[in-house]
Order: sequence, then structure tokens, then C-alpha cells
Amino acid sequence: MRTGPILIVDDDLDIRELLAEALEGLGFPAITAMNGLEAAKLVRSMASPPSLILLDLMMPVMDGYGFLEERKNDPVLAKIPVAIITAGHGVDPERLGGGTPIIQKPIDVPLLMDVIHDLSAKSPS
Repeated sequence: MRTGPILIVDDDLDIRELLAEALEGLGFPAITAMNGLEAAKLVRSMASPPSLILLDLMMPVMDGYGFLEERKNDPVLAKIPVAIITAGHGVDPERLGGGTPIIQKPIDVPLLMDVIHDLSAKSPS
């Protein structure tokens, strides 16, 4: 099981802050990025990668789909489990790849905890 923080990638400041506070209140350290490009740069600068990425799909600069494409070509990013957090508009499951969990906004915290535990159990250290 990984021990790094959970990276929240969303262009909505309120969602980033509320989700980070909720996760930290449940004992999960959290860091945030406002788009896919910022997230990729942040992960690459970290000594130890995040344990999990919660990724919005619709964002400016680099959206979630762009981040997932970048992730395919980067061995550091590719090792980090990803769950999608989205309002559900225009989700293209084929572009997400098989088995990527999707959490609808507004976020159901018990469902989020189940996804975090499932992805953490499957991920290598």
C-alpha cells in the first residue's frame, strides 16, 4: 500500500479545498492541482509520488483526458492509480481506459472512501 498524499486535480477551488479538508479529516494527507499540466509538473517534482490521483475531466489548460494521455507516456505517472471525479457531462469511457473508477459530483464520501481503499489495496508500494 502506498503512503503518499492523495492528489486532487480540479479547476474548481471550492471542490479542491472541500475535498482536501474532508480527506485530511479522515486521515488522508492531500495535495491539490488546478489542471492536468500543473498536476503532471507537481508529481514529477515530488520525491515520493502521490498514493492516488482524483482527477476531474473538464478543466482548462490540460483537461483530465489530456492528463491521462500524458500519464500513458510517463512511467512515474503511469504507476499512480487514478479515479475520475466528474459532474458526468460528456464522459467518454473509452478514453478513460478499462477499470478506471468514476465518482460523480457531488461526491458521495462513503463511495469515495471505498474507491480509495480499493485502489490503495491494488497499488504496489
